[in-house]
Amino acid sequence: MQWKKIILAVFVLVLGAGAAFFVYQSEPKLNKNFESAYSFFKKFPFRLGLDLSGGSHLVYQADVSAVSDGEVSESMEALRDVIERRVNLFGVSEPVVQVQSSSFVSGGDEKLIVDLPGVTDVEKATTMIGQTPLLQFKIQTPEGASQEVQVDENGQAFLDLSSQFIDTNLTGRYLKKAVLEFNPNTREPVVGLQFDETGAELFAQITKDNVGKMVAIYLDGAPISTPVVNEEITGGQASISGNFTPEEARTLVRRLNSGALPVPISLLSKQTIGAVLGESAVNAGVKAAIFGFLLVAFFLIFWYRLPGLVAVFSLLVFISIMLSLFKLIPITLTAAGIAGFIISIGIAVDANVLIFERIKEELRSGLGITDAVSLGFSRAWLSIRDSNFSSLITALILFWFGTSLIKGFALTLGMGVLVSMFSAIVATRIFLRAIGFVGKGKVARFLFNSGISK
Repeated sequence: MQWKKIILAVFVLVLGAGAAFFVYQSEPKLNKNFESAYSFFKKFPFRLGLDLSGGSHLVYQADVSAVSDGEVSESMEALRDVIERRVNLFGVSEPVVQVQSSSFVSGGDEKLIVDLPGVTDVEKATTMIGQTPLLQFKIQTPEGASQEVQVDENGQAFLDLSSQFIDTNLTGRYLKKAVLEFNPNTREPVVGLQFDETGAELFAQITKDNVGKMVAIYLDGAPISTPVVNEEITGGQASISGNFTPEEARTLVRRLNSGALPVPISLLSKQTIGAVLGESAVNAGVKAAIFGFLLVAFFLIFWYRLPGLVAVFSLLVFISIMLSLFKLIPITLTAAGIAGFIISIGIAVDANVLIFERIKEELRSGLGITDAVSLGFSRAWLSIRDSNFSSLITALILFWFGTSLIKGFALTLGMGVLVSMFSAIVATRIFLRAIGFVGKGKVARFLFNSGISK
């Protein structure tokens, strides 16, 4: 039974070392041989937020005064989809487009936050985002008409999709709305379309002339649906079926409704953050984390000796796991997020201090190392639980109600609190129990007692 404690301690050390190895291999600034590393590691770089990588930060005000309260959320999500597609045209790495709502006020303050890391031409960004989306209905190219042929990298020839369809006069300008419906017989989801008077006439003529052919629906120059016309459709209503899942059909409805911006938007503010400023922020955050950890490690070892060294190893395991989670989830790191991570290191240390002080009391009462460690942990648990739960509640409130900047801080803080509980309650306990077994020697017992019982 005693050797199980040693095995568990080795397992925790291997877990921490494995996490550290993963972080090292997947970070080009640390790994000089990153280019020759396995492709698996290259899939997990650190995602840096706008304040660390530089770029453009845009804030739009959405006018939802003409939208009913029940449809505000759907309209804002449709707006976000439109803007996100436009942002992707930049080829931006990890853009962030999010809705910021005031849920306490009916028809309240609705904003759209757009972060474009690496995009420093803010005027081009605002022009692209603010223009009206283009929704088009296209018909197949007549037989005999010339079509463009392209050749891929393997020398295989294929027809260019854009040359297989030609424009019509029917655009999103004439679409009143799209709705999600279900076939009454098969219960399959379908997308219903409703045109205005002019659109109904144009659609009737298009379907009459193209029975048995495809009519492609293009949004922002890309096809989103290519249904086949079964018969002439009059009355300005149509449906699109295509073996959709409910979520796919719902997404298509949102995209069709967002052919034109569902709500007017106006640019409130724009800000360009230089790459130099972002790099200096990263360096400052890294230096703060390193210096903070070294000072904490020095204090723990100076004051608690061998148990303090154990706590340092637990902190190293904590840091390795946290950095791995940042890459694997992944988490977009901002300066505020790094601050939350650094604070969580302090919280992890606080748990160790509570445990060690409790163990002191047990040793002074005459208990042996093993019994003192066991009782110290059990009696410190309530204080650790209450303090960490209060920190988690704070992080949840900040994440729920905060802006994007505050959410980054709250997320890393909350994650740090959870992982710190593992490092303090599990890792430190396993290490101390292992030392309690190995520490039957005079030197180990002296180092243990000199730090924990003074």
